[in-house]
Amino acid sequence: MKEILAIIRMNKINSTKQALLNIGINSLTAYKVVGRGKAVNVASVLNEVGDHDEIAGRIEEGLLAGSRLTPRRLLDIVVHDDEVQKVVNTIIETNKENQSGDGKIFILPLSEAIRVRTGESGDQAL
Repeated sequence: MKEILAIIRMNKINSTKQALLNIGINSLTAYKVVGRGKAVNVASVLNEVGDHDEIAGRIEEGLLAGSRLTPRRLLDIVVHDDEVQKVVNTIIETNKENQSGDGKIFILPLSEAIRVRTGESGDQAL
């Protein structure tokens, strides 16, 4: 079993849910989250003449000043090992706009799952 965490744009949640449903993945948990990636507007700093320390300092200032958090959705999906690549590909195909902020996907090992109602565990609990 694997846990897939996907951070996506807010406006992509419905199309992502539908795409996952189309490949047979109907169980997921979605959270409203805020955060930011590592993108910073470096172009304006690099266009100015200055030494390395000055440029590094200006980039750091930009990171601190531009620390505004952006709303996103976090999807938490638990799947069998053989479904991971299919889910990842679907999330990428649905969310990729070739722009900064398209999202991130993390895949984590999952040691156990237990269904509360029946007590089933492991793959049967999924």
